Amino acid sequence: MAQQQINNNSGNSSNIPVSERYWTLVDKADKKFSKIRDLPYYERNRYDTYFYKVFKVYTQLWKFQQENRQKLVEAGLKRWEIGEIASRIAQLYYGQYMRTSEASYLSEAYIFYEAILTREYFKEGLCQDTNLANKQLRFLARFLMVCLVLNRREMVHQLVNQLKMLVDECKRTFQDTDFKEWKLVVQEIVRFLKADTAFMNIRPLRYSLVLDPHPDVLPHVAAPVARKNLRLRDAILSSYHHNEVKFSELTLDTFRMLQCLEWEPSGSFYQSTGGKSGQNGALGPSRVNHSQDIADPTLPPNPRKAVLYRPSLTHFVAVLATICEELPPDGVLLIFLSASGRTGHALSPSGSGTGIKATENIIRDFQSHTIHSDGTSTSSFSSPSDSPNPSASQSKGDCINYDTGCLQFGNRGIGGLNCIYPSDLIPFTRRPLFVIIESDASEVFKAISGAEKGERAALLLSPSCSFPIGAADSSRQSIGSLFTIFLTAPLQAFCLLLGISGSDVEMDTYKHAESLLSSSLNDWGLTLATSDNLDPVWAQVLRDPFLRRFLLRFIFCRVVLALFAQTFNKKEFHPECMPALPQSVSPMTTASQTVVMQLAKVFRATKQFIFTEGISLGDHGNIDMES
Repeated sequence: MAQQQINNNSGNSSNIPVSERYWTLVDKADKKFSKIRDLPYYERNRYDTYFYKVFKVYTQLWKFQQENRQKLVEAGLKRWEIGEIASRIAQLYYGQYMRTSEASYLSEAYIFYEAILTREYFKEGLCQDTNLANKQLRFLARFLMVCLVLNRREMVHQLVNQLKMLVDECKRTFQDTDFKEWKLVVQEIVRFLKADTAFMNIRPLRYSLVLDPHPDVLPHVAAPVARKNLRLRDAILSSYHHNEVKFSELTLDTFRMLQCLEWEPSGSFYQSTGGKSGQNGALGPSRVNHSQDIADPTLPPNPRKAVLYRPSLTHFVAVLATICEELPPDGVLLIFLSASGRTGHALSPSGSGTGIKATENIIRDFQSHTIHSDGTSTSSFSSPSDSPNPSASQSKGDCINYDTGCLQFGNRGIGGLNCIYPSDLIPFTRRPLFVIIESDASEVFKAISGAEKGERAALLLSPSCSFPIGAADSSRQSIGSLFTIFLTAPLQAFCLLLGISGSDVEMDTYKHAESLLSSSLNDWGLTLATSDNLDPVWAQVLRDPFLRRFLLRFIFCRVVLALFAQTFNKKEFHPECMPALPQSVSPMTTASQTVVMQLAKVFRATKQFIFTEGISLGDHGNIDMES
């Protein structure tokens, strides 16, 4: 009887037309996908099972349309509808990458988007249907974001050119439709790429086992000093400045920090997982298998990262509390906050800039990578260009007079809703925190030190005044924060400080300087590891490759700015850390000055620094030191 019922069910299923079964699957997948949009990125562990269920449905849908392609086409299935499924799958993979930071998900998103591009799923009827034109525009914008994060620069430039041409074509074809918003999206990515030049990416920002020390060979810290070894497990990255360089909700500073907290895959890794396609011109069904292990087996997992754009205080605290709750016992949380200090003056909203507001809306729309809708951007979402610059009075490195002691993550006068104070972080010091503050009000965050509730926090604080780079007064708006560049690309920061651009540097010179700097950073690392008076706060993170690299680059930044002639003896231009580091790595030691002198000589810029008498370099780069 049971067998007969199964046979009847099977027969009933086979009697249902293929097209009807297909659209039933599509409806089921759409409902599950719409639910995912309401799930936040930062509550990771709670939704893993649900994500796997959604992936399973889309796997079934993708296989079904492949196996029944001819019948479905005869029933009226359009190519753009196939592209829509592939795009949804790519969005799911990207969303899971944002939730877990697992590189395999990012790679899978790239594979699906690349297939959509090469198979031209959205091209048919593009010039007759504005809805289809917008689908193609959103696809290109999403694919651009994936390529940026994956550091596929050739593809990025290819997509930008396609986006430009498509926007121009749409403006000519659909004259009754306003594509001004998409024009502004193009301007935004062009500005981003102009700032993030090839010079800034001579070497990968990611942690490279070819260029950086392998974690297994990092020097051990003396047992009495290092009471425990912590590992960076999570990071919160947030930046907001007036008119800062960004694409969608990824600012230039958070992008660089994001890259710096990832492992650089081997060259063969992505080649071996290039886009594969089936004979019918569609992706092979195996590419939808979310559990397929395509991760580079030689690399540890990436730290998980939450990227917040202009968070309200309540949203920031919600994310921070959730991550602290999920943090494993041996984990440390990195918090990177980059924003202007509150000046104490009311920030009045401006009524202008409706075009920019539309750009923000359309970017949020195509960012259906925004599988979160709880709002990284909260309350009144308007463009940074809509209101006065909170730091407009700053020029030529002048400092603002802040009197409220907080970071301003908004541009409207709504009081503390957009402000993050040092006291907002203190309740979460029950867990180990590694805090990086990039702001003209960074000094006020010293208040955290000594007020912790359980675990002492490690603090890296930017200078309260940023030295202007180049001729432009608003260098931050054109290249990002100099302090952040020192932490993510220290040699490039050194060159920018000296006024040297990429076109001025020969590769042999750069490689020589890179070798010197790498050796010097490792020497500082050994000095810290063998120091008898290294604070336990630093000792417990010194075995983590990412945090160790930030700390050593901070030391380099501090030495360079302390010796640079134009910032010499000007404390407001020098970064600080808490707790204090050993005197053996302070800027005025012979060893520290020698590092800067060697690099300055490579670029023929020794006269731009002030060194202690008795320290000199011989003709062949040897150190001559007088006692």
